[in-house]
Amino acid sequence: MYVLGLMSGTSADGVDAALVDFQGNFDKPKWNLINSASIAYSSSLQKKIIAIEQGMKVSASEWSAISEEITEIYSTAARTCDPTGLAKIAGCHGQTVFYRPPEKPWLRGASWQLIQGPLLAVLLERTVIYDFRAKDLALGGQGAPLSPLLDSALIGGGAGWRAVLNLGGIANLSLIPPLRGPDRHLDVMGWDCGPANSLIDLAVNKVTNGQLNFDCDGLLASKGMPDLKVIDAWLKEDFFQLLPPKSTGREFFGLEDLEQRFSEVNSDNANDLIATMTCFTASIVAQDLEILYRHLGIKPVELFVAGGGSKNKFLMEEIQTRCMGVQVLTTDAVGIPVQIRESIGFALLAWWNICKKPYSHSITNAERPSVLGVEVNYE
Repeated sequence: MYVLGLMSGTSADGVDAALVDFQGNFDKPKWNLINSASIAYSSSLQKKIIAIEQGMKVSASEWSAISEEITEIYSTAARTCDPTGLAKIAGCHGQTVFYRPPEKPWLRGASWQLIQGPLLAVLLERTVIYDFRAKDLALGGQGAPLSPLLDSALIGGGAGWRAVLNLGGIANLSLIPPLRGPDRHLDVMGWDCGPANSLIDLAVNKVTNGQLNFDCDGLLASKGMPDLKVIDAWLKEDFFQLLPPKSTGREFFGLEDLEQRFSEVNSDNANDLIATMTCFTASIVAQDLEILYRHLGIKPVELFVAGGGSKNKFLMEEIQTRCMGVQVLTTDAVGIPVQIRESIGFALLAWWNICKKPYSHSITNAERPSVLGVEVNYE
């Protein structure tokens, strides 16, 4: 079955689309990437989305206008990727503008992905599956990350444990059991590690007075000296000591958080500040893998990296240095382009929805497995 996957991440830089053909077993499908496309958000839309994520208040009419604009861009990405309409189904994540993990037993989790599903279905003249987090959240789950079972299905196991790291606005990890040995029957695991590009991008924008929005190739960070002492202190914060399942969002690691961290760095040099934030991201990932080994005796032999952060050479070098004994690669090595890994994943989630395959509750700590996503037929 041909399926479109559409995704925009917490970095709010645009929409990535993937056209994928799925066949065979749901858990281990044969799949083929037919085409991909990326459509960038305008600078003004990106700034508006990030400001909203930071708590900026907007009117109801502005919400409507923003959601329509995002939906139109999703439509353009879909039609660019699949101009002849091979796919009759589109899996659409939408633009995350708010996330609150559950605090059991008294507070439900919540997540808002901005998209107009019915409008997108009409624009594309095909069925759209969207709102993938809501059911899991309603069942008491974290609603995120959704990628671990997708990574297991798309990448599969190897000779040892495999880890897949997404470096978007937030860093999240998937752990895939090996094909052989005593661990082969263990469950897939996954969780959000903490900030990845969210703090780095905000830091770059701040120190350059809005001239730059990200650190291309890690050039700014490579000229600085990270404050390792303050990073060690940050790693002791409560969230970074939690065991999975855990999830987070830009609401917790945004501009206010950045300004507090800037005030604690023992340097005013712009490159030192960027280097510190970049090394912080690498250190968070390394610590999570260390905690995993300490508590469960699990250590991956391979770490496949995807997302925008995989193009940051300084960040990748820092991850390699800190994750000693682990081979660090990008998902390109297993046939998944780093930019569209999540789009391929949402195509798979849409296929699972149509096939009524439930998503496991063990990843998100929901009460039970459930079929994720809401279906909208254009007819």
